[in-house]
Amino acid sequence: MRKFAVLLYPDFSLQEITCLTSALTVWFGEKIDYIASEKREYRSEDGLQVIPSKTTADVKISDYDCVILPGTINPLPALFDDGLIEFIKGGNGSNTVFAAISSAPILLSKAGILKGKKFTSGYFMQMADIFDFVEKDNFIHKGLVEDGNVITGIGMFFREFAEAVLKRFGYDIGSNFMRYTPDEYTEEELTFYWSDNEYQEFLEELKEYTT
Repeated sequence: MRKFAVLLYPDFSLQEITCLTSALTVWFGEKIDYIASEKREYRSEDGLQVIPSKTTADVKISDYDCVILPGTINPLPALFDDGLIEFIKGGNGSNTVFAAISSAPILLSKAGILKGKKFTSGYFMQMADIFDFVEKDNFIHKGLVEDGNVITGIGMFFREFAEAVLKRFGYDIGSNFMRYTPDEYTEEELTFYWSDNEYQEFLEELKEYTT
């Protein structure tokens, strides 16, 4: 199995990455490590409290096939988290695919991952003026940009971002990834049944709660 990781930092955006993480885990059975610089509680931008499964001291970033960086409405804590930036720097020269959305590409810029690469981002352009490690000439004003081992996207294109990452790793997601509307389905298609084996497994599990 491939190795995937999500980096956590204050005020990270769940909404921007859950199309991707749910497809990886529920559809394709992949396991995701959630990594932060400290083993403590992190709050998403909508207030969900999360504790990372690993810290940056526990693992090497280059051991992962793909590292996903969610956006954050408050990028400064992550940007000035020296442990986190040093961890990301460990991916320079590796084959790790970096998938960063919204404001997260600025972390890749500071870590040198975006050096010489085309990218996009959803952060305010004044940030690119302030920080000289941002290569403004390589900023492409598009919703999604892929260059080598880096996939970057703007937050509103979270579905297209997920699709790009999944396609990069060869997952069969069909031609209409998460684009169906309720009216496209029949009553029969919206009626769900377990297989006989799945039903028996459920009944066995149910016994743990009813006996």
